[in-house]
Amino acid sequence: MQQRVRCMLMRGGTSKGAYFLADDLPRDVASRDAALLAIFGSPDPRQIDGIGGANPLTSKVAIVSKSKDTESDIDFLFCQVSVDRAMVDTTPNCGNILAGVAPFAIERGLVVPQGTTTRVRVRTINTGTLAELVVETPDGRVNYDGDAHIDGVPGTSAPIAVNFLDAEGSVCGRLLPTGNAVDVVCGVEATLIDNGMPVVVLAAEALGRTGYESRESLDADVELKAKLEDIRLAAGRLMGLGDVKDKVIPKMALVAPPAAGGNVCTRSFIPHVCHASIGVFAAVSVATACVLPSTPAARATTMPGGRVRTVMVEHPTGNFAVRLEVGGSDAAPVVERAGLVRTSRALFDGVVFYRTAAQSTAA
Repeated sequence: MQQRVRCMLMRGGTSKGAYFLADDLPRDVASRDAALLAIFGSPDPRQIDGIGGANPLTSKVAIVSKSKDTESDIDFLFCQVSVDRAMVDTTPNCGNILAGVAPFAIERGLVVPQGTTTRVRVRTINTGTLAELVVETPDGRVNYDGDAHIDGVPGTSAPIAVNFLDAEGSVCGRLLPTGNAVDVVCGVEATLIDNGMPVVVLAAEALGRTGYESRESLDADVELKAKLEDIRLAAGRLMGLGDVKDKVIPKMALVAPPAAGGNVCTRSFIPHVCHASIGVFAAVSVATACVLPSTPAARATTMPGGRVRTVMVEHPTGNFAVRLEVGGSDAAPVVERAGLVRTSRALFDGVVFYRTAAQSTAA
């Protein structure tokens, strides 16, 4: 017999994922991961026997529950389901899937709408990061229609404000895990940074690239990807992450001077495929690196001034706006808070059917 579990498919930012209540999935981690792999049809490059979209950006999961923590309303476990490997990674954050957590929690009755807008504090339990999401709830229901546009998603939707309250050092323990704004890794200058996501930020020109290449050409650049993986493995150890061969962190970001009206141009890898845009926390970490003097990102950036700065991060399909509150001094700036606007949309709600590998073999 096939098994079934209640599921809502949602677009969160520029990603798409399956959202579950924690109580609806197996408690045992091994059983839970086996179920998620089966639901998505992994491992298989096409994910033909599951609901995955054959891309890391569409092979994501949110597991949601009411929080017992007085600081937060909702607990959220993010799972990255590998497309072509039997692996479920719960190490990283995902700010795009996070954007859908508050609407999902309201839809499932975990949060009661409060007036025309509802504020939901969400703890990402992968890393302990706390964020406040502001969702439009006119007439006591989630509103998905609006005029907010984010590059990488067609059309417009209702805005969801995402304010990160404690993203610094979310995985590595501090903003600069090595204590340095610039390290030399495999002969290349890099900033190893974690402001919501461990990221290795490098100047594209240091690797013999412009930083303006198409996503397709970078994905086909075998020499570049091999070099990036060497750097990533070495950086992972320097960042205190150990052997990252089978992890999706740290992410890799190439930076170059802006070319399309933004403040810095990026090409990011997640970590072995070039991102169609850039992840939320990766964008926040890159924008933060742009503030730090003498880093590869700072040298490539046209940085706005003032205490409150909107940093436009260019990517292959547009721009990503990151709002930073910057204190300290010019010589030693401190990013005190980061925020941004995302959108989300419920796509379907129902049950998903699956067979575990053991069931499939028996069949």
